[in-house]
Amino acid sequence: MENKQTILDIIEKAKLGNQIAYSKLLDTFWNDVYGFQLKRTENESDAEDITVQTFSKAFDKLLTYDNSYAFKTWLITISKNIHVDLLRKRKKDIINPHDDNEAFKKVLDDAPSAEDQLITEQNLATLLLHIKKLKPHYQEVINLRYFNELSYASIAEQLNEPMNNVKVKLLRAKKLLAEVISGNK
Repeated sequence: MENKQTILDIIEKAKLGNQIAYSKLLDTFWNDVYGFQLKRTENESDAEDITVQTFSKAFDKLLTYDNSYAFKTWLITISKNIHVDLLRKRKKDIINPHDDNEAFKKVLDDAPSAEDQLITEQNLATLLLHIKKLKPHYQEVINLRYFNELSYASIAEQLNEPMNNVKVKLLRAKKLLAEVISGNK
């Protein structure tokens, strides 16, 4: 685990848009948030979805983070609130399952990063074998982004998820895929 000053430095870099800093925060705190939600939900899929949403929301609101609180505590609080919202939504859906008025925001997408281009240039047959080792929802976002060449906005619309969730899922999927490729998984 990183020391407090190092984490604050990484957060400051992330606030300036540094993608490596975002990735470092995700790597450092993923297991804490996921483990917390796994205990709460007792469901791997829900825990993973809530964790993705937690990082998505945290990264979206990073400028509001007050460093007088521990970053992990801030993430866990966001995670707790997302879980409560999910429970409320499920309760509401049980009461009125046909009330589905979700509006989608059109957001311009960035060009593929150097990381994106590297993934598409890998040996295709071997890459496909490695991708098949990932969980289905990670396979899906990788396929939509790199093989169907959809923008983040298009993937978000197709999956009916916020664009930040898609970005976090892709970030996580790329990390897991790199682990599979390097044989660490």
